[in-house]
Amino acid sequence: MHFPVMACSLQRFNQIKHQLKGYSMMIKTNTRILLRYVMAITINLLLIANILYAQTVIEPVIAGDFADPSVIRANNQYYAVGTSSEWAPHFPVYTSKDLLNWKQSGYIFERAPEWTSGSFWAPEYDYHDNTYFIYYTARRKKDNVSCIGVATSKYPDRDFVDQGVIIDYGREAIDAFVYLDGSTRYITFKAYGLDKRPIEILAYKLAKNGLKTTGEPFSLLKDDQRIGLEGQSIMKKDGYYYLFYSAGNCCGAQCDYNVRVARSKSFAGPYELYAANPLLMENEYWKCSGHGTFVKAANGKDYYLYHAYNKKTNVFSGRQGMLAQLSWPEKNGWPVLKEQSGPTLNQDLKITFTSPEIDKRWQWDFRNSMPAIKQQNGQLHLSGSINKDNLSGIALTVRPVSAVFEAATTVTNTNSALKGLVYYGDAGAALGIGIIGNEIEFWKVENKIRTVLSKIKIPFNSPVELKMKIEDDLSVMAFFKQENQGWQNVPVNEKITVNFLPQWDRSPRIGLLFKGSVNQGADFSAFELKY
Repeated sequence: MHFPVMACSLQRFNQIKHQLKGYSMMIKTNTRILLRYVMAITINLLLIANILYAQTVIEPVIAGDFADPSVIRANNQYYAVGTSSEWAPHFPVYTSKDLLNWKQSGYIFERAPEWTSGSFWAPEYDYHDNTYFIYYTARRKKDNVSCIGVATSKYPDRDFVDQGVIIDYGREAIDAFVYLDGSTRYITFKAYGLDKRPIEILAYKLAKNGLKTTGEPFSLLKDDQRIGLEGQSIMKKDGYYYLFYSAGNCCGAQCDYNVRVARSKSFAGPYELYAANPLLMENEYWKCSGHGTFVKAANGKDYYLYHAYNKKTNVFSGRQGMLAQLSWPEKNGWPVLKEQSGPTLNQDLKITFTSPEIDKRWQWDFRNSMPAIKQQNGQLHLSGSINKDNLSGIALTVRPVSAVFEAATTVTNTNSALKGLVYYGDAGAALGIGIIGNEIEFWKVENKIRTVLSKIKIPFNSPVELKMKIEDDLSVMAFFKQENQGWQNVPVNEKITVNFLPQWDRSPRIGLLFKGSVNQGADFSAFELKY
């Protein structure tokens, strides 16, 4: 009697089974289609990511000319100091909370140490016994030989007192770096750079006070390849001493600098060169990377602060401060340096003169002039003494971060001195626009010859606004205006370019100009720089 019910149940079971089989096939089919879609989308996303990565611009962390940087972590922040060459004050100092955003806080020296004559290069931080040390390169006044000096302070960014020369070695001793190995400190440096022999990185033991060397120097690494060797920085990892260094030509439009590494089981060597050198070299946006030092960040990672030229703006923006992260992919393996981008910032600059304190960004060529600067009543007064062979005048300048910009100022006083704007490479390489008496003068100094490019007479009765504009092709135009008039171009008979301005080891600077007698001066009510 129950068989029909069982037959019906079996029939229903087979129907459900058949339906489930169909659903399963549909799910499998749809799953395959879905997976294909997911894979296609993933591949496209990866391609887009790679394209975006390739197009990502690496920004500097310290824009503008900031070569040979050294960095130290102290007081829960970071301090960086860089080369200043012939600009005073000497060795600019920047501070940061995160290694990416930096602000200038001061200088190591407001005035050049008595023994020096110029070429302030490659300052290097060290800290011990509650004292900050700066080991730096400068030319010695008595013979023009580059030596290594040392200065000390209780603070990382101010009040440094010079302690004189610590290394005087042959025809040149430059690029100091201090390394603590156990309880012994060593100072390393580049030697024989001006001799007809391979360059070497030499080392001395340092006295405990850090102010003198002891014993005889010994060689760490020799440039047997004759490709250049300098800007060293040393660290220890898993029983190896790693000596990072820069090879190639450091400076100028034809530079080919790059960062390399060698290692040894002993600090004194011998050092094995990495077969896959260089670690940092030219990329899409930057070239001539080199001469940096390491710092351990708050996150425990090691970072390398170094310099490089922007390939577009090149020598006109100088060797800019860059950042790379250090990693070790394999135990006992060789290191990797990966460039990190700084923030994208609006670099336009407007300096007002409402405070008695002079803006820290101003610098001048200390070899060729001695400016006197005073701010009051919303104006900057610039005067001072000018060396007799200085055809350009006193240039109070800031570091541009690009080759293309507009600079403007307003001159508020009238006298027979030249007052205005200047784009300054050196006393023998500069150009500018200014007012002298009742005439606008557009001028240049090239190859130590001064030429007036154009003159225009104007009324005496109001302040004069002046502007210089540098174009993509490095040509320059000059403008002026008074009261509510529009900008008037200062005409010239030929195309004027700024190609002659850059010097070998530093970028040209833009700023304010005074050229007159010591009892005269120039008054400015504003300075503005737009990129």
